[in-house]
Amino acid sequence: MPKEKKTRAPNPVTSRLPGFHALPHGMRARQIGRMFGLRAAELRTLRGEQPLSPTIADRMIENAVGTFALPLGVGLNMRVNGRDYVVPMAIEEPSVVAALSLAGKIVRSAGGFTAEADPPTMIAQVQIAGAGDPAVATERLLAAKDRILALAERLHPAMARRGGGTRDVEVRTVPAPGDALLVVHLLVDTQDAMGANVVNTIAEGVAPLLAEVTGGRTGLRIVSNLADRRLARAACRIPVAALADFGFAGETIAAGIVDASRFADADPYRAATHNKGVMNGIDAVAIATGQDWRAIEAGAHAYACRDGRYRPLSTWSFADGHLHGRIELPLALGTVGGPIRVHPGVQVALKLLRVRSARELAMVFASVGLAQNLAAIRALASVGIQKGHMALHSRCVAATTRRRRASS
Repeated sequence: MPKEKKTRAPNPVTSRLPGFHALPHGMRARQIGRMFGLRAAELRTLRGEQPLSPTIADRMIENAVGTFALPLGVGLNMRVNGRDYVVPMAIEEPSVVAALSLAGKIVRSAGGFTAEADPPTMIAQVQIAGAGDPAVATERLLAAKDRILALAERLHPAMARRGGGTRDVEVRTVPAPGDALLVVHLLVDTQDAMGANVVNTIAEGVAPLLAEVTGGRTGLRIVSNLADRRLARAACRIPVAALADFGFAGETIAAGIVDASRFADADPYRAATHNKGVMNGIDAVAIATGQDWRAIEAGAHAYACRDGRYRPLSTWSFADGHLHGRIELPLALGTVGGPIRVHPGVQVALKLLRVRSARELAMVFASVGLAQNLAAIRALASVGIQKGHMALHSRCVAATTRRRRASS
């Protein structure tokens, strides 16, 4: 068969595409296809003309009977650490993609987002019971650290060859009704994988040695989704004049955003909705790129109440004539493994993002979360959330009405 042709992608790629939203659907897809040099099959996948096949679906889950589609959009105007990103987003909620693009444009005009991410360290937990005095058991475990690390490396040599592997052993005594719980944490560098499968293999593999060392018995052996050794952070700094819109002065909107941030910090009822806005963007990109979005949600909300009170993941303040935004949350992401290997739509989405590592992907995710939050509270601080949201929602209602009439 002849080699499939592709269009050479221009260099550099820009996320600033004025008028993109006004193009017909097909023209949008073709423009993205040309920009990223998508092959014909990839373009068909992007457009939904070549959906996930029953064969691949059957490989991915049990009892597969079909597939389920979501709209796939692209968030524009995002610039992180001086690099442009066109962000694929799979989501059913109106206004999320438009909101990200608007916030991205505002922050882009002020220099874009700055972001960083910790090394990809995941936690394997092994519960130990019946080990007697927790202090004595802890001493024994720490004395055997080298044996434990050596065994962990033998359990997953491929990860060690890629530069990853188990880095440390920690022992925790967790207060609980009855006897305190003894828990061993194995800190595993998973490189560009999310790492749950690797971590679970290591946890189960070292459990017999931990039981031998302590004289106890092991209980649960599994990854923790509170990946607080794998945090990502993003920040932005926006001149107040850039916030003006809806007939409101920039200073007024900035003050409203800061007040909204203070509200979320003080009240968990507001913080939950504040963080939902953050996750609107993060989840949409997570689904498009084949991430475990349930693990991301679990980790984010657990991290939000790490000090005993549920708090916002992002905060906003005002200084020197600028609005300052910051976000920090755990992000266990991967660019290899899992559905990434088999799902053609995920492969196309990652091709659009052009990230070179899981850490870079986490930086983009954190920036998306901060941008999504900015868009939401900027609207709340001025005209309210419904003005733009309901205008887009009405399109869905109108489309549903037209379909009903056509079928009657």
